[in-house]
Amino acid sequence: HMAREIVHVGRKIRVEVDTFTAPDGTTIRRDLIRHPGAVVILPVLDAGHVVLLRNHRFVIDETLCELPAGTLEPGEPLEECAKRELIEETGYRAAQWRSLGFLYASPGVLDEKLHLFVAEELTAGEASPEACEQLEPVTVALADAIRMCLSGEIKDAKTITTLLLWERMQRQ
Repeated sequence: HMAREIVHVGRKIRVEVDTFTAPDGTTIRRDLIRHPGAVVILPVLDAGHVVLLRNHRFVIDETLCELPAGTLEPGEPLEECAKRELIEETGYRAAQWRSLGFLYASPGVLDEKLHLFVAEELTAGEASPEACEQLEPVTVALADAIRMCLSGEIKDAKTITTLLLWERMQRQ
């Protein structure tokens, strides 16, 4: 027997508390966060360069070096979301898209799936970030981006994972 209570509904997330009885009879409460999912985009400018964003994250009050990313709208196809977010956050449009699959952001508390994409054959344009976003696109040599991952300068999990996956795929 399990009871689920919705304790908070936010702009992008829903927080639930599950209460259930373990086999030994003890009552267990578990907090979980429901998220609609997101896309992560690795914009590849040319064989040696990628586009990152300097992104101020209010939750940790720190500016991080990240790949462009964004939350799925209800019913939005993954690639459409990726195209929309790339244009909004960097101004770039991509002629070629490739999926690298997905990963779970933090499966101990959160059901968010991060869908990873590589965007190639880029054409520059005008970025239009949301009013709440403080984003600064920066072009970085892929080798430098990898070094930044390994040195701890890039701290964002989705960015580290996507860059290292891509770099490994290029070597195979």
